[in-house]
Amino acid sequence: MHRRTSPAALRNQGPICEVLAGVLPRAGVVLEIASGSGEHAMAFAAAFPGLTWQPSDRDPDALASIDAWALEAGLANLRPAAVLDVTGWPWPVAAADAIVCINMIHIAPWAACEALMRGAAALLRPGAPLYLYGPMNRDGRFTAPSNETFDSWLRASDPSWGVRDLADVTAAAATRGLALAEVVPMPANNFSLVFRRA
Repeated sequence: MHRRTSPAALRNQGPICEVLAGVLPRAGVVLEIASGSGEHAMAFAAAFPGLTWQPSDRDPDALASIDAWALEAGLANLRPAAVLDVTGWPWPVAAADAIVCINMIHIAPWAACEALMRGAAALLRPGAPLYLYGPMNRDGRFTAPSNETFDSWLRASDPSWGVRDLADVTAAAATRGLALAEVVPMPANNFSLVFRRA
């Protein structure tokens, strides 16, 4: 069985879907970066039938899981998973009408966040959204004790990982012409960030 399951993905897909409903275009291609288990891709493709959902990941096990969930779902608007490492260029997608990236930038080196911004700027049309979700520091401070504990665990796993600061992420986006349009507090001390291509 190739399908993975993520308790966090099952918990947060409802609240994320509510935010995405006000962010995503009515039609077009949505590129999901670091799709993980594939459960989000399946849920969001079902929730937004007017959009073509393109999941992606760099991990072979994740890619197998994504395609296994997609096969079960049988959704015409859910594409097979693409092999995509944000730090490699070019990406295997020529253009996108929106980009979604959930729980990646803190479980990756900072260079991955910078590469995400570079790729989003290259693919997105003016006004198109880049949506990020995950824990976030504000003004150099943790927003909850649980995030501080999580950050310590991340850095013990890999010193280049860690909860990022909103100001740093916003600055990295701005250098690529992506402006922060919205910050939405989410359950479990997470945030939704919406950037738009200038």
